[in-house]
Amino acid sequence: MPDYQLLIFDWDGTLVDSIARIVESMRVAAEVSGLPWRDDAAIKGIIGLGLPEAIATLYPELEDSRCIDAFRRRYGEHYGALESQPSPLFEGVAEALEAFREEGYRLAVATGKSRRGLDQVLAGRGWLDYFDVTRCADETASKPDPRMLQEILAHCGVVAERALMVGDSPFDLRMAHRAGMDSVAVGYGAQPLAELLKESPKLAIERFEELRHWLGADLSRQSREVETYV
Repeated sequence: MPDYQLLIFDWDGTLVDSIARIVESMRVAAEVSGLPWRDDAAIKGIIGLGLPEAIATLYPELEDSRCIDAFRRRYGEHYGALESQPSPLFEGVAEALEAFREEGYRLAVATGKSRRGLDQVLAGRGWLDYFDVTRCADETASKPDPRMLQEILAHCGVVAERALMVGDSPFDLRMAHRAGMDSVAVGYGAQPLAELLKESPKLAIERFEELRHWLGADLSRQSREVETYV
């Protein structure tokens, strides 16, 4: 296994259990905008994209920029209200991230959220300065374009071969592949592992603590063998 220096995480569905709130907020925005609802599978299928790209995928008929801006605002308002009580971290995330920091890994976030949205949820956790660097879709290119990963690598001074992208959507894994880095697929978020394995991740997990085990952050307290996909 490569000697990784930098661990890059998606946010929604990877670190934080927020998928249900995203689905609800998309549906509220659609209803207020007079648009038809999309089913859970369709909405989960766009999670990971920047919001403009997500809206365009769900509602390609929505071409007026004013209507798109109104949809974005309604989505953001509803989601922001829900996040006044921060979505919970998935089990094992807090402990694993602390262990990774103690082991000397550099930590980053690459997300489809807006900068305003990410800063809101990070502030809600007291995590504004927790990660070495974060990148959001509205300040760079949306996934699966590799630009946000390339910017993170440049900021940290780490080559792609020494970095690992962890995410729950095909967009995360495609982005990592295009950036020349390994990826980890998590099967407890927006998409099942059966879909994610089509993107050939280095590792597939169903619990976050399995990543901690695989990286050897705390081998003395982990014994469950994890299957890898190379």
